[in-house]
Amino acid sequence: MKGFIGRQLANVIEWDEFWEDMIFWKWPNNEVKKGSKLIIRPGQDAIFFHQGRIEGIFEKEGEYDIDSDIIPFLSTLKGVKYGFNSGMRVEVLFINTKEFTVKWGTQNAINIPTPQLSGGLPIRANGTFNFKVNDYVALIDRISGMKKSYLVEDVKIRITSVLDQLLMKWISREGKDMFNLQANSFEISKGIQDDLDRHMFDLGMTITGFNVMSFNYPKEIQDRITQAASHSMIDDVDKYQKVEMTDGISSGKVSGGGSAGDMAGMMMGMSMAKEMLDDSKEKKQEAKQEQNSGEEKGNIPNFCPNCGEKTTGGNFCSNCGEKLA
Repeated sequence: MKGFIGRQLANVIEWDEFWEDMIFWKWPNNEVKKGSKLIIRPGQDAIFFHQGRIEGIFEKEGEYDIDSDIIPFLSTLKGVKYGFNSGMRVEVLFINTKEFTVKWGTQNAINIPTPQLSGGLPIRANGTFNFKVNDYVALIDRISGMKKSYLVEDVKIRITSVLDQLLMKWISREGKDMFNLQANSFEISKGIQDDLDRHMFDLGMTITGFNVMSFNYPKEIQDRITQAASHSMIDDVDKYQKVEMTDGISSGKVSGGGSAGDMAGMMMGMSMAKEMLDDSKEKKQEAKQEQNSGEEKGNIPNFCPNCGEKTTGGNFCSNCGEKLA
């Protein structure tokens, strides 16, 4: 009968409702009884502490007997001293040892000072950060002494409360081109990670990674950036404008406000067509001169007199088939 009562008094110390987004969980009973078992699952550490002092840390997964596997390794708490036959007053904290990955995003646009815009450049950003627990003493001292559990969301709230200021600081420092911040995203991210790591140090956590995935500008500014990028890809802007206007007129997308406007558009189109035709005639004339020069020297001309394309050295033009020599 006495053995049965003893087993009834014993308990199992385990984190049986393990949540992926929970950083630590405190075992609700603070009295460890004789004959109890400790169960540690993969990705968990178990910490025994008393009055804020860590007595023992157990990291290897498995099942442990309190009497033989735990008590002898506690630093100051001993079963005999505390009359372990009736129980031992000690707290057990389970730690989630994984590295957490958290998505973040600015809630409001951040105005970055820039000479181009008097009111600053409003941008939003988003990305991810990674963290894990690395100092159990600080964790117990600053957080677990007041909380039964701690979630990833709690860390995210703490991080985002200072993130806007850090983004402004490091974008201003490392953003060489305010309209192409992605080019310096690595330097910006590294600076923010270092600052956040110092911010979380006292809580027993470390920031193992920080990444800015994208910077987002207001639509009107993004449209200008896209337009500037497309223009930079065109070598002959004048020719580009002529072609665009001609295509617009031929497709009916470019028209005036009435017959006078349509006539003006037609005249403009005819004028540009004439200029392009003159350009073509000029090229043919140059090709003819090259041919004559080549014939005088007894050589194949450099340009076809018929189509104006550059020749490849044969007797016939590879483009139009015109005989060259």
